[in-house]
Amino acid sequence: MTSNVGQNYPYSSEPEPTRAAKVEAAVATHPELADKIAAETTPLDANQRWWVWKDPTPGCPGFLHAAGYARNLHAVYVVCDTCGRTFLR
Repeated sequence: MTSNVGQNYPYSSEPEPTRAAKVEAAVATHPELADKIAAETTPLDANQRWWVWKDPTPGCPGFLHAAGYARNLHAVYVVCDTCGRTFLR
């Protein structure tokens, strides 16, 4: 399997309270994320569980958590809980 295909498959899932806490922790560690997320996303809808992906950045052990829906795009906007990078899923 190529890395491009492998990165699109979810790693796991997590309950809503865990997702929210992970995103809040990422924003606390990387304060610039607060404005970026606010400007680039719309709120998530009410779901009990959300997918989690492995961060594709070489050397980063983090995981990607849903932070919102990308504005004007059909994608979930995710944030790495370790390095603070953002991606679209």
